[in-house]
Amino acid sequence: MIKEIKKIANSNIDFKNLEENILSIQLSLDGFSFCIYTKLEQELIFFAVLEFEKKAVSPYKQLAYVEEIFKQENLLELTYNTVTVTHFNNLVTQVPQPFFDKNSLASYLQNSVKVLDNDYITFDNIKNTEIVNVYIPFVNINNFILDKFGSFIYKHSSTVLIEKLVHQYKNLEGDFCCVNVTGNCFEIVVLKNKKLELYNCFEFKTKEDFIYYILFTAEQLHLNPEEFELILLGDIEKESELYTILYQYIRNIRFYSPTKTHAILDSVSNHAYFSLLNQI
Repeated sequence: MIKEIKKIANSNIDFKNLEENILSIQLSLDGFSFCIYTKLEQELIFFAVLEFEKKAVSPYKQLAYVEEIFKQENLLELTYNTVTVTHFNNLVTQVPQPFFDKNSLASYLQNSVKVLDNDYITFDNIKNTEIVNVYIPFVNINNFILDKFGSFIYKHSSTVLIEKLVHQYKNLEGDFCCVNVTGNCFEIVVLKNKKLELYNCFEFKTKEDFIYYILFTAEQLHLNPEEFELILLGDIEKESELYTILYQYIRNIRFYSPTKTHAILDSVSNHAYFSLLNQI
């Protein structure tokens, strides 16, 4: 069963004439999100976040959920000029470019991820850095989307997150710790001296887990909670218990401010759904 979390459409859309536009999709084991942009203005005209009733425990279950979504969402049956897809999972690691060998992809993952013999492993070059993202995509969903749309562009969601943050903060002095919350997971991106210092992804059950991982990361990277700036993205609001516990331990906290906003998302927090909204 698929649960609709949020769906917003521009009331002026001609749903019969979307072929020249851009479809962006985000995949995870918990859900499926997509949005549609106009090609020229790159203005958002449709936005949907869908959640699976239960987390997909196998590639086959995840594919079944996605097939169900395609059957119920008529907009996914249309043709688009460009289709982009991001994969959100923790099956990813970063490799410095000088040490990267595309023939050794499995070796980069094996210390942090259980890699099976038949796993398909790929990589993204992260723009404006000397870092390569190595990861395992949802290959069966990629094949399904290929059958539906033909060629498309795909990346790991952390590639989008890192690229956009590095670009946005490249001219700013100071240490920045960016935390992107998605359900019971969060990604952490640390920028020091205008460069990427660390990316990691954690699962948490309690607010105490949440603050522990952030403070532990800060300690390992010699970041002073009285000095570094914590920037929040994703599923977190000022009224939440996650924010409350952060405020007890970290001095400088603010929510992410995007460089571009979309008129139809006036009811959505500006710091939410970062990777989905920054694919193009």
